[in-house]
Amino acid sequence: MTIGKTIALTRRTFVGKVMSLLFNMLLVILEPRKTKSATVSTVSLSICQEVMGPDAMILGGVICISEVIDISPGNLDSSLCFFQPSISHEGLKCPSLHSFAPDKPGGILMMDLNEENPRALELRISRGFNLALFNPHGISTFIDSDDTVYLFVVNHPEFKNTVEIFKFEEEENSLWHLKTIKHELLPSVNDIIAVGPEHFYATNDHYFSDPFLKYLETYLNLHWTNVVYYSPNEVKVVAEGFDSANGINISPDKKYIYVADILAHEIHVLEKHPNMNLTQLKVLKLDTLVDNLSIDPSSGDVLVGCHPNGQKLFVYDPKNPPSSEVLRIQNILSEKPTVTTVYANNGSVLQGSSVASVYDKKLLIGTLYHRALYCEL
Repeated sequence: MTIGKTIALTRRTFVGKVMSLLFNMLLVILEPRKTKSATVSTVSLSICQEVMGPDAMILGGVICISEVIDISPGNLDSSLCFFQPSISHEGLKCPSLHSFAPDKPGGILMMDLNEENPRALELRISRGFNLALFNPHGISTFIDSDDTVYLFVVNHPEFKNTVEIFKFEEEENSLWHLKTIKHELLPSVNDIIAVGPEHFYATNDHYFSDPFLKYLETYLNLHWTNVVYYSPNEVKVVAEGFDSANGINISPDKKYIYVADILAHEIHVLEKHPNMNLTQLKVLKLDTLVDNLSIDPSSGDVLVGCHPNGQKLFVYDPKNPPSSEVLRIQNILSEKPTVTTVYANNGSVLQGSSVASVYDKKLLIGTLYHRALYCEL
């Protein structure tokens, strides 16, 4: 073996060992911990346990999964629920996460929650869009004044970062691709909330895009992740200092932005200003890893998909799978918000819950890489 090859091999071995060390440190960070946090009541847990009987179903008779779910506002003829990815265990592809089908591309599913027995339907995407590299993550809808429905999708083609904008064609149940957005201020996009036809807030869950630097960033606890506002005329950081900014959503009155900081076990409430800047109002601490956020349109309550034990997400063991937990936060702007458990399972039914959305007493729970559960509350 030549000296050059020996040096190259040594470098790879060194980097591999460092990556392994940093990954182990990440597992320590993700270990369940107890913090001084909001009191969580399990009053409504029995309701969901009862629903797990004849009124709960795995979507469409097939195994479906969804890391993020978005329910369109009610000014459509029906309430449409968009979620990703496609059927048969095709989930978000991430180097550090388990995948049941790593070689299959993602897709977008839709349900009409006003139907008596809603079923998941995969939407056709217009020609010219590279479906082979479609790796969807966060999603959000925006309905314009002319009732045009825009779907924003965080995409990670070949583990890069883009935001794709589609127009929803309701009559054809299809998506027409309009635009791909890339920007240096969007190096590690996790979730998105649309506020205009080409306008959105997005979270970066890491400051760096390089996998090695991401592990290092987490290990050093740099607090460099942020929220970015994007428009065709202006792109800027509007909030920063998070451990790992994750799910994002907006209050029904459009005055407040909610951000989940997954590693800090926190939900941040930020006030939105006319110039689109954000100012932090409060922080709600919880005893679980908070992933994605959704809003109950009838009450303004915040529903949170949670991970009670983050280690199990990264070190997958089918005999001891990651559990699921869904919290409801009422009166989040008050001094003492009410936090209740809506759903909890040890992984026997649902593994790695990441999001939950509710509409007219219907609950839809999505997961990182497992399946989705539909319940009648």
